[in-house]
Amino acid sequence: MSWRTTLQNYKDIRLLWIFLMGCSSGFPFVLIGSNFSGWLTDAGISRAEVGLMGSVATVYAVNFLWAPLIDRVHIPVLGPRLGQRRSWILSMQVFMLLLVLAITQVDPSVGLWMPGFIALGIATCSATQDIAVDAYRIDQFASDEQSFLPPAAAVAIMGWWTGYSLPGYLAFSNADGLGWNQVYVLMAAVLVLLIAATLIVSEPESERDALQEAAAKRYFNSKSAKAWLLVTFIEPFSDFFRKNGVQVALTLMLFIFLFKIGEAFLGRMSIVFYKEVGFSNQQIAEYTKLFGWMITIAFTILGSLFNTHFGVVKGLFIGGVAMASSNLMFAVIAAVGPVEWLLLMTLIVDNFTTAFSTVAFVSFLTTLTGRAFSATQYALLASLGNLSRTTLAGLSGFTVDWLGSWERFFVVTALMVIPSLVMLYLLKERFTALTVRSS
Repeated sequence: MSWRTTLQNYKDIRLLWIFLMGCSSGFPFVLIGSNFSGWLTDAGISRAEVGLMGSVATVYAVNFLWAPLIDRVHIPVLGPRLGQRRSWILSMQVFMLLLVLAITQVDPSVGLWMPGFIALGIATCSATQDIAVDAYRIDQFASDEQSFLPPAAAVAIMGWWTGYSLPGYLAFSNADGLGWNQVYVLMAAVLVLLIAATLIVSEPESERDALQEAAAKRYFNSKSAKAWLLVTFIEPFSDFFRKNGVQVALTLMLFIFLFKIGEAFLGRMSIVFYKEVGFSNQQIAEYTKLFGWMITIAFTILGSLFNTHFGVVKGLFIGGVAMASSNLMFAVIAAVGPVEWLLLMTLIVDNFTTAFSTVAFVSFLTTLTGRAFSATQYALLASLGNLSRTTLAGLSGFTVDWLGSWERFFVVTALMVIPSLVMLYLLKERFTALTVRSS
């Protein structure tokens, strides 16, 4: 495919819808991620407790358990009007709005139980929304439109970072003046805009119902409640293992788990690190949110073009090497202090990492996902990628304390990517064959 044809794919209106849904997917991470960490840190909460409180995001690692419901359960009233995917997205956004309004009324310095409980509720709604958003993206394109997978992954990522970075910039640039409770009022207003976007976009056309009915016919008395339960909760997983074989499926799952583990540890502690090393809320807003967003968008487009022409396996390898490099640059900042130009260079490498690795990673997972149970199968694979970020990374604060310095912490996180790169190198032909077969 020529470069011109690749760029022309971006004219498809479906990519705009995917971008808007990506914004909705990224935004909750502001609420329970950087904003939450900044709020707790400014309230005097220890780094270990900040890292531990971030473990509410564990629900992202287990959302595949209820993903079958997003594939099969139709929400009354909203379902017939908005469609299967949008009705679930809108429902979760409304619940999140109520929880964001609730969090404006609490004070973390008094106790962590209430903010933690609300954050868990937001994380659960967000993890459920992510299932529907990912399925929405996958359902947009037919199986013979594989050339759209990297562009679709790219605009989803650009949307995610837009929904994460711009509200994050708004939050941190106003945190010192307004206070964090009022910042969350601003976040509620952003969520209202995202709800409006959900009402505007179009529901994708899909053969999902017909494919699920065909799957049900494998079972005796396909109209029974037992058959419905089997098709809903068992068939999506058995189909994945049946299609790939048990050994290959388990190998894929191990690789997906290991690939972003170092990035996960770094991401959980990044805001705490910026504050402890000496950067202000305004600097965090300008460099990590606003500038970080701009360079992520640019590198994501480049990553999409690269993965379309050279394949996602090469993109994964480049992204993995870049991940280790960016973590080492954070170690340099820890050693020399809050030097703005060094932070700028580090963010360029870090966002290059995000672009190449995430576009390739999302495209790779999408090629492994079937059409009948897109929500469930993608959620299973994405949950493995989230598992290190949402569970093990909860120990990141304790890891910094145990290692005794930020420099050692970032060197260790850089080394964490090596096992997945070795696996990728040894199995590159098998992984390449899987992506070719899926296309």
